[in-house]
Amino acid sequence: MAKIKVKTPMVEMDGDEMTRVIWALIKERLVLPFLDIDLKYYDLGLKKRDGTDDAITMEAASAIRKYGVGVKCATITPDAGRIREYGLKKCWPSPNGTIRSALDGTVFRKPIMVRNISPAVRNWKRPIIIGRHAYGDIYAGVEMTIDAPGKVELVYTTDEGRESRLLVHGFESPGVVMAIHNLERSIRSFAVSCITCALDERIDLWFSMKDTISKTYHAYFKEIFGREAAARKADFERAGINYRYLLIDDAAAQMMKQEGGILWAVSNYDGDVFSDVIAAGFGSLGMMTSVLVSPDGLYEFEAAHGTVRRHYYEHLKGNPTSTNPVASIFAWTGAIKKRGELDGTAAVQAFGEKVEKAVIACIEAGVVTKDLVPLMDPKPAGSLTTEEFIDAVAARLV
Repeated sequence: MAKIKVKTPMVEMDGDEMTRVIWALIKERLVLPFLDIDLKYYDLGLKKRDGTDDAITMEAASAIRKYGVGVKCATITPDAGRIREYGLKKCWPSPNGTIRSALDGTVFRKPIMVRNISPAVRNWKRPIIIGRHAYGDIYAGVEMTIDAPGKVELVYTTDEGRESRLLVHGFESPGVVMAIHNLERSIRSFAVSCITCALDERIDLWFSMKDTISKTYHAYFKEIFGREAAARKADFERAGINYRYLLIDDAAAQMMKQEGGILWAVSNYDGDVFSDVIAAGFGSLGMMTSVLVSPDGLYEFEAAHGTVRRHYYEHLKGNPTSTNPVASIFAWTGAIKKRGELDGTAAVQAFGEKVEKAVIACIEAGVVTKDLVPLMDPKPAGSLTTEEFIDAVAARLV
């Protein structure tokens, strides 16, 4: 079978542990046999990031700016234990956070629904999309441990030398402090991206913060988002959809009662939390798509879960694992479809769609990895290893 030619290169970012193993299998068995594609490869594995003082992460982000579309494997964000385990120079930041800050925009996460997996929340019938702001907050926070009595102040000094001060806290005993920030242009692009997505999908848009407590920081988000939504009021009416602002706790409670078909826009940290809640509610973190969309039309597709550390240790022992590769496969197919769309190559787009249909057909036929078995009705007789599942998908592509 002749390979399909992909016109423009695509950026590939490798990752860590079990997802790195899965990544190689997907590329070897589901991508390269079918596509003639130039992949600009960046190894974002933890050892490589440490060896380059994390410069490779920014190089990958720059490559996405050049080529427009990237696909990223799950990576480790190290803690103190990982520093010891890998012998790292320092506790490097999240590569996802670094790339998101470099590209700005919004992360959209959407559950992959199949007929034989019912959501854990019985009311949910249609997908709930999380629109997560991708810049700032605690992911660009500055932190300090306080080890002696004293005071912490927030100080703003203009370029002309004018100074404003706010007391954060007067410490009489040890503690900890953090400063976070955001940018008006980033918040505005977040709002515009979410409004555009809601209109494209023709689903209601909810936006949630906690401005009753954070009367400046969160209220700033609410005001900008509200102005952007008001400017598109006529478009909302034509699409037959609505915009609502809700406090984050109220939205979380009300979401349990909805049937879905909602784009829920939330802050960076809330998006981190609630995208996992939504994924688990619909079945599994392994059944979730994730794409970063920048305001200037750049796209980075990724797996929405971690590196599956426990399975990796079993893999190193030579034991077979049944790790769900669906989110990683859909990261590849999402990027392939977008590359085809931007290049105007229908055959490339169609191939991405073909792979996704093959994955869903396998699951709906009971051909699944071990994690999905308890979620299914009816339950299949058994499960496959990761390699067996990928091979079953590949067999449907021939």
